[in-house]
Amino acid sequence: MKGKEIYRQYLAKKYGRKKMLFSGIHFNFSFGENLINACFREHGKASYREYKESIYLELAKKLTRYSWLIVYLTAASPLMDSSYFCDGVTGKTVITPYSSVRCSDIGYWNSFTPVLEYESVSAYIDSVQKYVDKGLLKSFSELYYPVRLKSVGENSPDKLKKSGINHIELRTLDLNPLSPVGIMKEDIEFLHILILYLISSEDEEFDADEQIKAVNNVKSAARYDDGTMIEFGGKMLSVRSCALEVLDDIRIFSEKLCLSNALKNIQYQKDKILGNKRYAEIIKNKFSNNFIEKGLRLSSDYVKIRSKEVASHV
Repeated sequence: MKGKEIYRQYLAKKYGRKKMLFSGIHFNFSFGENLINACFREHGKASYREYKESIYLELAKKLTRYSWLIVYLTAASPLMDSSYFCDGVTGKTVITPYSSVRCSDIGYWNSFTPVLEYESVSAYIDSVQKYVDKGLLKSFSELYYPVRLKSVGENSPDKLKKSGINHIELRTLDLNPLSPVGIMKEDIEFLHILILYLISSEDEEFDADEQIKAVNNVKSAARYDDGTMIEFGGKMLSVRSCALEVLDDIRIFSEKLCLSNALKNIQYQKDKILGNKRYAEIIKNKFSNNFIEKGLRLSSDYVKIRSKEVASHV
């Protein structure tokens, strides 16, 4: 515990205590072992562990490339208290130019854009370790990246090297105040659909330039203006039109597999865009006045809801 306290003090000094108040959801995902085993028996050429790790390495690349889409569809933090920008000035609502402050260019990022290697677990570890060795990162935990590869338990290079990849961690989800649990069921379902779509797609080059573009796209997608341009698939497009284009591709993929529930979910995501129902817009309209007061009241209401739910299951 003492080590963690020292680490938190280090972060506070480096990034500032205010940034440490940013909260979000880390979404962990892993494939069932039975599924990986079945795929390995059909397609595996190396060892089972190497095959399993290759799946997660490929998925991490693809999800990083598409992280802008996750931010655009789930961003839910367009407002801030004035005290973030001016010490001592509290209680005033600041309408930011962002739909997700945490994922924006003023959010919680490293001071540089890491470039990672995905050829193998060892290459991935070495690519992160070089930043630790240079003093740019204190440890693996300081890698603030849209997607991270994780082992079971401690987040360390030794554990990852010894135990291998257990799951991937998506780090671009806002806490959504429109849900008592901070995330909508539909968005969890969409992440599963997106993962299925990506793991079924062709692998693409993800060199240093593409990785930097991917991170820049996340920061751009975190802006409130959905006319913001991103560079994706070799084209410059507004994040709105690009999101609709990708959702149509996922719809076509889902139709081929007869995934009726997926089609309903994709329409739900499209309706956010076409019907001005993105969470950031709803939150901006509902909470722009008396942001803190309304937020505290909502939090209290959610505690009561959760308490009743727990009591009903005792």
